Amino acid sequence: MESVNEVQKGASNEQKILEAAKKVFLRDGLHGSRMETIAKEAGVTKALLHYYFRSKEKLFAVIFEEVKGGMLPRLESVFGSDLPVFEKIERFVESYIDLLIENPYIPLFLVNEVNKDPEKFFETTQIAARIQQFVPHFVQQILEEQEKGNLNSIHPFHLIINVMSLCIFPFLGKPMFQKVAGMTDEQYKLLLQERKKEVAAFVMRAIKIPD
Repeated sequence: MESVNEVQKGASNEQKILEAAKKVFLRDGLHGSRMETIAKEAGVTKALLHYYFRSKEKLFAVIFEEVKGGMLPRLESVFGSDLPVFEKIERFVESYIDLLIENPYIPLFLVNEVNKDPEKFFETTQIAARIQQFVPHFVQQILEEQEKGNLNSIHPFHLIINVMSLCIFPFLGKPMFQKVAGMTDEQYKLLLQERKKEVAAFVMRAIKIPD
């Protein structure tokens, strides 16, 4: 039977490996990463790494499930609800930016993997299938609000892409923006927090027809 110290040590090793893998996968992508590099980043032996995670693909799957587990429920809870369109936009922006602040590696991580092999990525993760379950409801809501004369005429998917882009790009372009603005990490984090209100307000000004 394992002692308490052994269990704690095991949990610590596993967490170190996961954190190291996030860094390596973010930098090198799934296909360019090597187990040896991850082991070195985590400060563990390659044998210990294989003890916890038998292959690079299994390790990636664990990390992606963590990403998906944090992201999809938030999207589903907003877009699958009966909230008004404007409130959905506000809640989505706040929730999504909070998620990215907690996990800033997610955007580049996903973009890299999707672009390398889209078919395999979506087949393996089933992320597109999950999103397709609740996006049509939001699209229908937008069309109904347009028919009522409450929203400008914009294709629903343009609206979705615009909102997603405004949330994601400051994370993808962080090194450039931070350098140009001369901001410290803390100053940039504050800017990202401010964007939760700025993005929602910007989008609603663009699409709402004045009373």
